Amino acid sequence: MSMKTSWPDPPPLFAVEDLDHPGEKDSWVPRRPRQQAAARRRSSAEPHEALIDVDGRLMMDSPEELRMAFDDITARFPDEGSGALFTRVGVFDLETTGIDVANDRIVTAFVGVLDASGEVIESHSWLADPGIEIPAAAAAVHGVSTETARAEGRPAAEVVGEIIDALRTLFDAGIPVVAYNAPFDLSVLRHEATRHGFTPIAVPSPVVDPLVVDKQHDRYRRGKRTLDIVAAHYGVTLEDAHDASADAIAAGRVALAQAERFATDLPTTLAELHAAQAGWAAEQAASLGEYFVRIGRIAPGETIDGSWPIR
Repeated sequence: MSMKTSWPDPPPLFAVEDLDHPGEKDSWVPRRPRQQAAARRRSSAEPHEALIDVDGRLMMDSPEELRMAFDDITARFPDEGSGALFTRVGVFDLETTGIDVANDRIVTAFVGVLDASGEVIESHSWLADPGIEIPAAAAAVHGVSTETARAEGRPAAEVVGEIIDALRTLFDAGIPVVAYNAPFDLSVLRHEATRHGFTPIAVPSPVVDPLVVDKQHDRYRRGKRTLDIVAAHYGVTLEDAHDASADAIAAGRVALAQAERFATDLPTTLAELHAAQAGWAAEQAASLGEYFVRIGRIAPGETIDGSWPIR
């Protein structure tokens, strides 16, 4: 877990085709060396590069630049004739002030797009001033203190509006958005939208949740299923857990690895995959609820909400 408060360089880029046998290597083999983000500047030849200053901090695009970048991505989707389930995936992650989806607030966020090989072709990060104190326990996880958020963060309403616009653009184009444990991030965003006067994304679709897919297709594997552990299981390197960009990109690469590993078992269309995950999530919640009743964690008759991808 990193305690840094400055924006890190992007993680190295990996290619799905470099993974000869999923699960048999410690990590994916990089297609090329780590890109150096320091002093990067946007040019007309590189329309999707985020602005990074010499200290490595993200210089946010204007809302219009962000909209134009995602419009360009969606205009080229889908890739004709590929026949693949994923030719391109959006990725999304939030770091927050806590785990209460109704009352906690967004601190950092990332929305990006990966191509079918796992390379980042679009990326946007946000640091928000949530308008409330960031508890020490939360700051210890993601590394952003109240003081940092107030000094360097943008107004929460601006950040929330831009995140919604970015995700809605991807959903409207039919680009699947990968979110690990999707009901948390999408529900936090829904409540933030209402809080700041935006129309929420009420029915986000298509969504891909690698946690739900992993539980369904490798249900008897023992151990925790946190993103870092699941990423390692699929041979994906997660260098900076609980950084929104690193988590989102790693989750996207896990989804790509799962699509390769379970190619003969997964539904063949995005709509079918989305619907299947809703059913799997409900079944998983029901099974967990039965287990919790048996061990006395919840009372008989109590249930766990299995709504997916938003609650």
